[in-house]
Amino acid sequence: MSSFVVCYQAWNGMLGLSASSCFSSSFPGARVLGRSVSREGVWGRKLCFCGIYGVRNWMAAEPVEDRRMGRRAAVLASDTGEEAELTRSRSFLSVRAEEGRLCYSFGMEAEAGRLPSNIASGLEELYNNYRNAVLQSGDPKASEIILSNMSAAFDRILLDVEDPFVFSPYHKAIREPFDYYMFGQNYIRPLVDFSRSYVGNISIFYDMEEILRQGHNIVLMSNHQTEADPAIIALLLERNFPHLAEKMVIFVAGDRVLIDPLCKPFSMGRNLLCVYSKKHMFDDPELAEMKRIANTKSLKELAMLLRTGSNIIWIAPSGGRDRPDPVTGEWYPVEKAIGERRTIAYGGVGLSVAPEMSFNEITAGCVNPEKAKDAFSQALYDSVLEQYDTLKSAIYGHKGLNASNLMIALSQPFQ
Repeated sequence: MSSFVVCYQAWNGMLGLSASSCFSSSFPGARVLGRSVSREGVWGRKLCFCGIYGVRNWMAAEPVEDRRMGRRAAVLASDTGEEAELTRSRSFLSVRAEEGRLCYSFGMEAEAGRLPSNIASGLEELYNNYRNAVLQSGDPKASEIILSNMSAAFDRILLDVEDPFVFSPYHKAIREPFDYYMFGQNYIRPLVDFSRSYVGNISIFYDMEEILRQGHNIVLMSNHQTEADPAIIALLLERNFPHLAEKMVIFVAGDRVLIDPLCKPFSMGRNLLCVYSKKHMFDDPELAEMKRIANTKSLKELAMLLRTGSNIIWIAPSGGRDRPDPVTGEWYPVEKAIGERRTIAYGGVGLSVAPEMSFNEITAGCVNPEKAKDAFSQALYDSVLEQYDTLKSAIYGHKGLNASNLMIALSQPFQ
């Protein structure tokens, strides 16, 4: 198994990363790759992954027999012209004619008791932020993209409020009859300024493909900035590594992206290992035993995946998403409640991966397991930090490809 460090940049900020040595010690032969992601726009935080959110306008003329089955279809607008089936469960056909009616639909659903008021207000705020961000792109089809994508998201969110989806310990992306993966990709794509986006050390991604072909596993240790991280990673890799971007990565997901109504439809389009945070195990004592059982099942699923081979496991050791410091603007891990505000912007993003990291080599001089754990965690952190700073310099420092150095070669494979 291989272990790599990854860094991601999405907006400006830093992330604190710490990692336990348990992954390498528990799975002999593992390789760790380092990856970093950075981005200036999109969801307004930084790194790789999680669910995203959206809103929808109602178009359906009849109730849905199976709410996740595509009984009626519409084309999702995107700047690439991709299509996806869209389930319709209500009768606001006329709302499609103008964006103003979409926000009106949020209030109508809340007044009818079909949508909690806090979700309705969250949808309205999300719509306004998404609209402003897409308009920043200058795309001549911006209005069409906004209405189509927000309508699709609203539809998915309301369907889940009516009939909540329950994630299994190992959740495989739902691709049919409704393609939740492409739904998420199409929603995030208009927010990315590809002319100001970069991939670091693209040659290592080719190495990763070869490692997977040989049947080995890969563990990615990464910072985590935004719920859109999974979509951003896939968008930056889809041209050169479509199979890697679309099917190979399995994200370790916390309970927030599994229960927040604005996140769930986006999470449903990703391969996830679902876990409950140890820190929040007893937030609701009545659910503690259920969470423990669920986590045990997730560990068994992880063991099965590792035995099967040819899998990529993405882990954010710092836990939840990082947030910007209000004074410095830098990023750091922090606790946030479910239902927080969604900040969205249009801008460049970055993704970088570092060479394989060997636990045995890094900790060879350590006198005890605790020292070894600290040394390996520090090595992971330093690798992500170096990549993050390079991506930050390229995007925020406006150095572009000139931000490359001896350790990190930047490119724009999607151009």
